[in-house]
Amino acid sequence: MFLGSNISFLRRQKKLTQEQFAEMMNVTRQTVSRWESEEATPELNTLTEICQVFSCKLDELVREDMSAKGEIYSEVVIKKVPAFRMAKYIMISPEPEADVQEHMKNWGRMSGLLAAHPDARLIGWDFPYVSQEQQIRFGLHGYAAAYILPEDFRTDYGNVEYCSNPAADYAVITVKEPFVQPFERIPAGYKHIMEFLKTHRNGEKAPDDIIGCFEYEYEKNGVVYMDIYVHAGYEP
Repeated sequence: MFLGSNISFLRRQKKLTQEQFAEMMNVTRQTVSRWESEEATPELNTLTEICQVFSCKLDELVREDMSAKGEIYSEVVIKKVPAFRMAKYIMISPEPEADVQEHMKNWGRMSGLLAAHPDARLIGWDFPYVSQEQQIRFGLHGYAAAYILPEDFRTDYGNVEYCSNPAADYAVITVKEPFVQPFERIPAGYKHIMEFLKTHRNGEKAPDDIIGCFEYEYEKNGVVYMDIYVHAGYEP
């Protein structure tokens, strides 16, 4: 059981002292200390309150080593993303993510974007408008990729759609080495965000002209990271 270490880890992750957390839970600092050292166990209703404070599930709090997750996932934060212009392309194929990223990287070279801005951001997101027949019978899926265009870059080079994304608040999490276990780490990143938004969302659905969610991959000091953005009012 990881209950005590998880409470300690989550409290420190939230930058709360034992005294501050005790006040939130309406108990003494000594009680929190006993929970964390596993000299005492909170009652069920208190465990439920702890889960609400830390936006986690009871099973995770009691059974999983959440400190190990802390090495993979950052805290979820709300970021104001300014409006941006982009060059976008959507592809439906058996491997749409790889195919559309290759298309966009080629566009970036041909348009001159990567020569002028080699660090231009390439973002991507699932394209959901694929029929069941396409998925089941032909194994097709959809994915969109877009370069965020710097303010000083102008081109009318084709093979993309030029559009804009308005300024919006996004819940953001960073996933370390997402492709080590891509079918576990990336979906879990979205799960952490959606659990966070259950208690922090403003109840508004993303407008049609705003990207509901997107991903940004990058490398830093030889380590691959992925930032996952979900509109702060997004409901899938």
